[in-house]
Amino acid sequence: MEKFTNGCPVISCRGLQKHYKGRGGIVRAVNGLDIEILQGECFGLLGPNGAGKTTTIEIFEGLLHPTAGEVEILGMRWGDKDSKLRQEIGISLQETRFSERLTVLETITLFRSFYHLGNNPAEVMEAVGLTEKAKSWVGKLSGGQRQRLAVACALVGDPRLLFLDEPTTGLDPQSRRRLWDIIRRFRSEKRTVLLTTHYMDEAERLCDRVAIIDHGKVIALGSPAELISGLGGEHIIEFALANEIVLPDESLKKLPSVKEARTNAGGTALTVSQPHVAVPRLLEYLQSQDCHLARLSTRHVSLEDVFVKLTGRHLRDDEI
Repeated sequence: MEKFTNGCPVISCRGLQKHYKGRGGIVRAVNGLDIEILQGECFGLLGPNGAGKTTTIEIFEGLLHPTAGEVEILGMRWGDKDSKLRQEIGISLQETRFSERLTVLETITLFRSFYHLGNNPAEVMEAVGLTEKAKSWVGKLSGGQRQRLAVACALVGDPRLLFLDEPTTGLDPQSRRRLWDIIRRFRSEKRTVLLTTHYMDEAERLCDRVAIIDHGKVIALGSPAELISGLGGEHIIEFALANEIVLPDESLKKLPSVKEARTNAGGTALTVSQPHVAVPRLLEYLQSQDCHLARLSTRHVSLEDVFVKLTGRHLRDDEI
């Protein structure tokens, strides 16, 4: 077994590309990706649908072959040490199909049998909150319970590297926080998590670093705090006007303390450094333009704001 110290690269890819033949020509799903993920960190891979994140993860997992580029997982390469790599990783896909005629315990025990070493199925079942469903058929589980079962099957092999592709989709708030605790414990053991999620608050709370990708390329990389600070303001003022009046963003940017202005169908968002300065001047400006507020609120800048600024859309826009 390769020896890793905290901070060593666990996943490294250089110039990663994956191309497909489409009706209109070549589709570049991944187009020159460079990423290095270190041992002991939770790394978030964020991007809108079609950005290339799922293709990238499937290459890391050994499910797809890249068109070009180099990929190393735990110091090994797919095609060279496949059996050894599969013993070291755990995978929870966006959608996992299980035999509906097996019980929860039988399913986890089956997955445990695929590994030379691993965790006790009963302990894993307890960790994900499925002990009461041990004897239930998988076909009788709810969507959230199936999601927890998928995570349990990823953990039962005692992996050093855990791939979690949107693991909390469909989970109730209590189950979601239980999974957050599992991820934090996993990290505390100097193991590594690669996480995709459509919940920006989840990425902010769990990830040491995130990469935002779009059109097959990394467009931003850093800790959530670093990316948020890059917006140049600490607060967001959101407002909408009566009768759906729209004011030019360039005029709003000239107001004191305003760093950025962005208008969409839901209203206008101003990134500001001093809300106590910006709000009075905004109200004065709206009054001078004979505009009436329908709503106004202030909040701290979030990772969602970074994403919208970089990609021009919310992470879940194309799912609505």
